[in-house]
Formats: sequence, structure tokens, C-alpha cells
Amino acid sequence: MDPVLEITDLKVGVDTGRQVQSVLDGVSLKLTPGKTLGVVGESGCGKSMTALSTMGLLPDRFAVSGGSINLMGEDLLAAKPARMRELRGNAISMIFQEPMTALNPVLTVERQIAEVVELHQGKTGAEAREIALEMLRAVQIPSPEDRLAAYPHELSGGMRQRVMIAIALACRPKVIIADEPTTALDVTVQAQIFRLLRELQEQTETAIMLITHDLGAVAEMADEVAVLYAGKCVESGPVREILSNPSHPYTRGLMACTPRLRLGAAAASAAEEGLGEIPGMVPPLGRFPKACRFAPRCALADARCHAEAPPLVPAGPDHSALCWHTDKMEQVA
Repeated sequence: MDPVLEITDLKVGVDTGRQVQSVLDGVSLKLTPGKTLGVVGESGCGKSMTALSTMGLLPDRFAVSGGSINLMGEDLLAAKPARMRELRGNAISMIFQEPMTALNPVLTVERQIAEVVELHQGKTGAEAREIALEMLRAVQIPSPEDRLAAYPHELSGGMRQRVMIAIALACRPKVIIADEPTTALDVTVQAQIFRLLRELQEQTETAIMLITHDLGAVAEMADEVAVLYAGKCVESGPVREILSNPSHPYTRGLMACTPRLRLGAAAASAAEEGLGEIPGMVPPLGRFPKACRFAPRCALADARCHAEAPPLVPAGPDHSALCWHTDKMEQVA
């Protein structure tokens, strides 16, 4: 199936006033209709920058310096601002990480959903209200008629997130980018949100890019996975293939930090050993290693890793990893 969204060799930099520093360096991703791509990695790896680049919402001083973002045959990087306003919320929508900052505090729930429909679909006020009510029912908000008149501060965190999903779905977009959509929610509400997204996806064939640091969420939701580290995609492939056969030390490290995803005998002794950890931190902007970016934190790193950038190595059907040592993964805990 042809991808509905294809990001190819995306490069993004930030102007510090002295120089332009790399933020994303050659990220490539594909989304197909009705499927979910999980984009994982620690904070600072470039997940949200990839999303904001796609939406045309990069902060000041950040700019795309190379690559392409193709939505249904249209290059978004070549689109004028007016065209991007037409596409955002219509063909492509985003569920932001924190609904209290993304929702307008002085507008009712009805107004925030209805204005998207009025803008992109030309509906009248009464028609837009009916669609807003339909969306609240779709996202399973209790007493939806009453919630139309509510303001964001009057809703729980789970309800606010459902309102964000309702806004994102109001125009039946082809692509939804969900940036850490359950970070601030308790486990029960997280499960409800994921179930809701799956049900709505089945009904609409929407492609979802799920941005998260949680491989457990990816195991539950995603069909494909892309692992980002320090502005690069270090591993990508089908979710079952990557979780059963991780071929990059960073992916192995992330899995060791997630109890239910630990491999083999490690799972049986997890309670005794405790969770794994990846030593060190993601390097800050301007301090990315010139060869393998993960080498300073990697147990397999040798002289070549510190001297030469690794190649993209096939690791299975549609599965690849950016590493010199894909044949030594069993040595990584």
C-alpha cells in the first residue's frame, strides 16, 4: 500500500546566533493508511521536532534544511503558509502532549471543535454543533450534551485528552500525529485512550504516528516502529520483528528499561535484578558525536564506532539498523 505520509532524509537545524546546529539529521519515516507508526526514544532525540516539522509548526530559529515531507503526493515543505493552514486540522491533525496548554482556556468545548469544522468544511453553526456533539460521543465522553458548554479547566485530564482527540478527528484527517498523548494520565485512562484510538482508526482508516518514550505503548498500539536517537533514526521495522529481534544497542537498552519487554531469561529474573538502564544521557545540541552518536553510551563501541559513522544494515524483512555490530546484539543485556 502506498504511504499516505512519507518523510525522506529530513534535516532540521537551529540558529543559535553563532552557528546553525543540527537537530534532525536525515530522518526518514513512512505511514500507511490504517496503520500506526510508533516513534520512540528518550527526550531530546528528535521525536517532537519531527512532528512539528511535519505540521509546519517549528519554533522560531528552527528551520528545515533538507529532505522532503510528502502528504498524499504534496510536498509540505514547498507549501505556502496559507496552504498549510488549509491542511492542518483537515488532512493532517496533531494531538498535543499537554491538552491544558493546547486547548484555548476561554473557549467552550463546543466552540473549539466547531470552529475547526466551520473553517475546513464550511459548515454552519448548527451543523458544526451537531458534528461537535457527534465527536464527543465518538470519543466516549460521559454526558456529551453537557460537556459542550464546558471549559477545559472544568474537565479531568482524561476528558481534556479526549476533547483533543475529538478536535483532531473532526474533519476525518488522513494522518494523526499523537505526541505523547497519555503522558500525564493514569494507567487506566491510558488504556482507554489507546483503545479509543484503535477503534477510531478501524472506522476511519486514519494513519497514526504515535510519538512516545514507552516501548510498552508501542507494543500495544503500533504496527511499525522507528527508534530515534540524537536526531537520527537508528532502527526501524515491523513492531513484532523489532521487539523480538532488536538490532541496535539503543533499542536493546530501551527494552531493558521496560519490565514487560525484557528478553528471554531476563524477564524471569527482572524482579530480582531490577530494571536495566542506559548509562549517560542523550548528547545536547552541538555536541553530537561525529561518528556513531550512541557510541559514548554503548557497551559494544570500539575504535571504529568512534571514528566512522555506521552504515544502515538490513536486519530482517523491512527491518534495518544503523550500527556496526548488529551481529553482536546478544552481548547487550
